[in-house]
Amino acid sequence: MKDKALNLIGLAYRARAVVTGEEIVLQSMRKKKLHLVILSEDASDNTKKKIADKSTYYNVPLVITGDRETLGHAIGKNERVVLGVEESGFAKKLQSLLE
Repeated sequence: MKDKALNLIGLAYRARAVVTGEEIVLQSMRKKKLHLVILSEDASDNTKKKIADKSTYYNVPLVITGDRETLGHAIGKNERVVLGVEESGFAKKLQSLLE
């Protein structure tokens, strides 16, 4: 993952525009709050399928990148498998940086 993207994820997290954790991300998706989902490459197959299916169903862009340690480090926490971006500006910029 690029440093710019990691820094932006950290900034978005401090701005309270990022939710973390599978259940919270799914809950936010159901409420149509998410603009982007970031999933780690080393997530379990079950988690990958569930998140991919839900993001397709709710029409939320999904980016699979980095590993759980990198995503966790970006927000100053331990390992994180899935992050959801709730603010459209951050989501658009992150999507362009990660693709």
